[in-house]
Amino acid sequence: MASERKVIQEATRRVLLKDFLVHESARAGFGGLDIQRTPMGTRVTLICERPGILIGRRGELIKQLTQDIANRFALDNPQIEVQEERQPSLNAQLMAEKLAATLERGWHFRRAGHSTVRRIMEAGARGCQVILSGKLTGERHRTERFKAGTIKYCGDAVRLHMDKGFYQARLKPGVIGVNVWIMAPTAKLPDEIRVRGAVEHPAPPVEVPAVEVGAAPAAEVAAPEGPAQ
Repeated sequence: MASERKVIQEATRRVLLKDFLVHESARAGFGGLDIQRTPMGTRVTLICERPGILIGRRGELIKQLTQDIANRFALDNPQIEVQEERQPSLNAQLMAEKLAATLERGWHFRRAGHSTVRRIMEAGARGCQVILSGKLTGERHRTERFKAGTIKYCGDAVRLHMDKGFYQARLKPGVIGVNVWIMAPTAKLPDEIRVRGAVEHPAPPVEVPAVEVGAAPAAEVAAPEGPAQ
């Protein structure tokens, strides 16, 4: 039970740490999180759209954030590394946050959903899916899906090529859950087969018989007349 309790505590701490960092880096555009244990301590990698806002002048904000993490979550020598997201339109977490912010500004959910899908596909994604769930129109809960391209739901294709993001839009009727799935442009699916060394043999040329200029065609040459009876 001691080992199971330790695993549960570690997973709980990771979830709470992620929620804390999402809240603290909201202005910088939170795009993902990676936590790794190293011999030197705990390395936390943050992916942001605008890393300068999170780092601050001369690194003052990132130092304060590191100290807060060490005190609140009892991490051993935490080291925060901030990376910039070069393609924000292909980051599922960033697009989920942008879609939630669009809904909070008063956009209709269908217009916002189709606009997000179109933006992701124009960025080069092989496929994307947006799922909105909550009180969209009326008092009853409902779910709407917006999809384009190719989407995989199970297997190694999901683990290797699918990026998933989740965020919440807080509106007056209630909270709307925003799920965004994006398939990477470089995804290679198992059913895509390419045969190597296949050579297409060209068709042999058709020989056209030469016809002498001024000669009558064979069909038009008259047959010799026989002896008169």
